[in-house]
Amino acid sequence: MKFILGTKVNMTQIFDDKGIVHPVTVLKAGPMVVTAIKTVSTDGYNAIQVGFGEKAEKNINKPEKGHMKEGNFRFLREFRTEGEPEMKVGDTIDLSTFSAGEEVVVSSTSKGKGFQGVVKRHGFKGGPRSHGQKHSEREPGSIGGAGRDGGRVAKGKRMAGRMGGDRITTKGLKIVSVKPETGEIFVRGAIAGRRGTLVEVISL
Repeated sequence: MKFILGTKVNMTQIFDDKGIVHPVTVLKAGPMVVTAIKTVSTDGYNAIQVGFGEKAEKNINKPEKGHMKEGNFRFLREFRTEGEPEMKVGDTIDLSTFSAGEEVVVSSTSKGKGFQGVVKRHGFKGGPRSHGQKHSEREPGSIGGAGRDGGRVAKGKRMAGRMGGDRITTKGLKIVSVKPETGEIFVRGAIAGRRGTLVEVISL
């Protein structure tokens, strides 16, 4: 399994050798530094912890400084491994292991949209625009009732609330191009999140 951390730059389109256009998301990925090794004997599971990005030293507390001896990293993430990791603390992981055509699994945090109503959040159609109704166009309608719900609001009822800010994992995306010299990776398709959000790319 190969993995890399990066930040979302923007979306664009690139042409391949046959002149076919591909919509791609540009990621600024790597390099990462191994900050810790987890094994079954010491931690109960096998994993590699890596650090990515830079963080101002004044924003790092003493426990973090003691743990991140390799640098002031903005992000720390763990990736599980099947067997005991062969890497050691201080090793660097970059884009050189990835190549065009690979299928990857991408995870990131979607844009936060704040408190939203049922039309935007769940796709409700709203109330009728006729028959004398004035203010019910975007209202949810009845939320309770008798019968199965028993005169109460059932758990999981689709209602207004906070929207976005969720971890979104997209499978089956393909790498169109990799530029190790600039640290850029071009993934075909859209990736959730705003510009600058942290993105995890895993090749199984």
